[in-house]
Amino acid sequence: MELKDNDYGTICDIKETILPELPEVETIRHQLEPHLRGKTIAGVNVPDPRVTAPVSPAAFGRRLKGRTISGVTRRGKYLILELNSGETLVIHLRMTGRLTYSRGAVRFSQWPHLRLVINFISGAQLLFQDQRRFGTAFVIDAGEAAAYWRRLGPEPLDRAFNARLLAGILDRRKRPIKSLLLDQQLIAGIGNIYADESLYRARIHPLRNSGSLTQEEASRLVAAIKETLRDAIRLQGSSIDTYRDARGRRGRFQETFRVHRRSGEPCACGRTIRKLKVGGRGTYFCPGCQKL
Repeated sequence: MELKDNDYGTICDIKETILPELPEVETIRHQLEPHLRGKTIAGVNVPDPRVTAPVSPAAFGRRLKGRTISGVTRRGKYLILELNSGETLVIHLRMTGRLTYSRGAVRFSQWPHLRLVINFISGAQLLFQDQRRFGTAFVIDAGEAAAYWRRLGPEPLDRAFNARLLAGILDRRKRPIKSLLLDQQLIAGIGNIYADESLYRARIHPLRNSGSLTQEEASRLVAAIKETLRDAIRLQGSSIDTYRDARGRRGRFQETFRVHRRSGEPCACGRTIRKLKVGGRGTYFCPGCQKL
């Protein structure tokens, strides 16, 4: 199964809709982990077969039945359920996916856009809803996870993600820095919101040639990315569209946006925040703080 991260731009151009990015997925991971760790899967219901395609719902269910979840982790924008068999169940929320843990059985008719239900022998359930139906769930075979995730770039919150590493990624690349930050094969987990906010905090124009950044600017950008993502995780992500966390609550980071979705409003410096397109994505910046 191949990654589809390069499809993100095409999907998002349909409408400027938030994708769950690293902070949203990390929030959900943190909330679900204590409930899911140690749970044994009794079976699955798949109301929408597209969520497991090209694997059939029956084959998908056979892979999971009897498996125990040994850990809940994340890679980029992907939620990972580690199984005691050595396999991993991966859930990608895409544009509008939502995960909810229920301690008991629920009436499916009361859950709109339900695409996948994981039933545990305890009687609890993990519900996957997805209005736009782009979300996916798949299983990676035992021993193949490390190779699979090498297709993604480094995790921006890892200690190893530093100015030297970023400078190596930027070296001799001519694409706009905003586009580079959105490339999941180069850096995992950053999407449109957090690229805009990080570039603003680093005082770097989104159209700057990636290879033109100095070492000092790369250092500022690394610090800004980490600070922005940590702030967003602390506030349970951003809810500017359909995103809700695993408890059904809105995130609060959108209340602190400095440029994103603020076109026409004043920046703290007094200049007016502007919007342009970079790689087909709506991009917000301050012409005073982020000079080209």
